[in-house]
Amino acid sequence: MVDSFSRIVRLGEGLGATGRLSDAAMDRALTALHACANKLARRPVRGLLAVATEACRRAGNGPEFVARVEAETGLRLRIISAREEAELAMESCAPLLEASDRRALLFDIGGGSTEIAWIRIHPGHRMPELIGTISVPVGVVTLSERCGPSCFTEAGFHAVVDEVAARLRGFDAVHCIGQEIRAGGVRLMGTSGTVTTLAGVAMALPRYRRLLVDGQVLEACDADQALGDLFALGRDGLAAHPCVGPERVDFVLPGCAVYAAIRRVWPVPRLTVADRGLREGILLRLMRLDRTAQRRPGRFWPGCG
Repeated sequence: MVDSFSRIVRLGEGLGATGRLSDAAMDRALTALHACANKLARRPVRGLLAVATEACRRAGNGPEFVARVEAETGLRLRIISAREEAELAMESCAPLLEASDRRALLFDIGGGSTEIAWIRIHPGHRMPELIGTISVPVGVVTLSERCGPSCFTEAGFHAVVDEVAARLRGFDAVHCIGQEIRAGGVRLMGTSGTVTTLAGVAMALPRYRRLLVDGQVLEACDADQALGDLFALGRDGLAAHPCVGPERVDFVLPGCAVYAAIRRVWPVPRLTVADRGLREGILLRLMRLDRTAQRRPGRFWPGCG
């Protein structure tokens, strides 16, 4: 990777109450996208795939925002389905699977939703198979807006855990995931700021370092202890923590509540932490398409946008 850029923009802020993207949220996102467009303009870009996820899927003015982005930045966003979002996350995390894995349960705790992917691993095949996926309409931003302050209390935290767990049990029943876990060979993988924060705390890192966290396998008890440590810090302690900081202080405990619900429904003994996701999945997909195009004489790069 020759360059990267990320910024928290909270595009879905207020979406749960209004059903629309707010002007302030769109302006924040556009500022970040202008920075992305400027970086791309300085590079010899051969292929581009730019996507929008849950906030734009749910918002009544999501398509209008996408049109505005193209008009102002030249970037053509494509609103992808929850299943394609899960496929991209799966593609990025596939290198973390091991030969002994039969199944994998991949979760991504986002801002507006939590994506769960149930995956079958075929021995000898590079790419696993996505068996099923569910998009739960609760994420760290939506939960923070709806019940953020209460997540700092035991009663409020456990109420969120109960709510999310109830939403997950139907998916569990359809795919018999609990039964597969009891049979063994199921890997639990998490890709989100929540799980990378838990890993940073469990590893007692003085500051967050992606290279140390990505691919780390935590014992469930260590992740649970890290969750308890974060809860005990309170708002001021979280803001001062080097793996959290003031920008994310309102989102950490809602995300931890979602993780705790996942652990309650699917008690896998270890957690694989992935500091990778959609961006890496998109890069891998573009690289694969590029290799395929180069192997076909007379075919030009199709240009994803």
